[in-house]
Amino acid sequence: MTEEQFHSGLVWAVFVIAVVSFASLQVLAAPYGRHYPGKGWGPHISNRASWILMELPSSVLFLGVFLSGAAAFQAVPLVLLGVWQCHYLNRTFVYPLRIRTAGKKMPLLVMACGFTFNTVNAYVNARFISEFGRYGPEWLEDPRFLAGIGMFFAGLALNVHSDTILLRLRQPGESGYAIPRGGAFRYVSCPNYLGEIVEWAGWALATWSPAGLAFFVYSAANLLPRARSHHQWYRERFPDYPASRKSLIPGLI
Repeated sequence: MTEEQFHSGLVWAVFVIAVVSFASLQVLAAPYGRHYPGKGWGPHISNRASWILMELPSSVLFLGVFLSGAAAFQAVPLVLLGVWQCHYLNRTFVYPLRIRTAGKKMPLLVMACGFTFNTVNAYVNARFISEFGRYGPEWLEDPRFLAGIGMFFAGLALNVHSDTILLRLRQPGESGYAIPRGGAFRYVSCPNYLGEIVEWAGWALATWSPAGLAFFVYSAANLLPRARSHHQWYRERFPDYPASRKSLIPGLI
C-alpha cells in the first residue's frame, strides 16, 4: 500500500466517522460542557487541560506533517497553512485560557476521542495541501479559492465573536449559565457552531480536496446535533428563552 492509498483510506474513514457521530448524537448528547453530569464516563480531567490536549494535534502535528511535504514552501500551501492555523492556534492555545470553567471536568474518554480524530484529520489535511495536492500559483486567483477563503474568515469572525459573548456571560469565579444575547445570538442558539461549519465549508472549497470535504462533512454532522441539544437545553431551563430563535441556521433549523 502506498502512502497516497493510506491517505485516501483515512479520508474515507473521516466520512464514516461523520455518519457514526451524527447517528449517535441523535440519541446521546456528548458528555462535556453543560451536558456532562459530573460523574460516570470514567476518569476525568480539568476542562482547560482537556481542550489543550484534545486540540494539540490540529496545530502542532499539522505543522509537522505540512513541513514534511514536497510543496511545503510553495505559495498556495503556505497560505493554506496560515489559514488553518488562524483557527487552531486560537482553539488550542487562546480559547482554553479564556474559558471560565472553574472546577469543571471533561471525561478522559471524550478527550481521547477528540485527540484521536484531530490526529487523523490534521494528517490528512496537512499531507494533502503540501504533498498530494497540486496547487500552482494561479490557484490564488481561482474563484473557488477566493470564495473559500472569504467563507473561512467570515465563519472565523462569527465563531470568535460568538465565543466572546459566551465567555463574557460569566464573571471570574462564576460557573453558571445564562441566556446569551447580542450578535448572531439574536437569531440562533449556537452561532459559534454555525461559524465553524462555515469555516470548514470555506476550507473545503479553498483546498478543493477530499480531505477538506471530509472535514466539512464531519463538522456539520457533529455540530448540528450538538446545536439542537444546546437549543433544547436552553428551552428547558429558561422559561423566558426567546421563542423566535432557531438552533443553528436563522429561520430554518
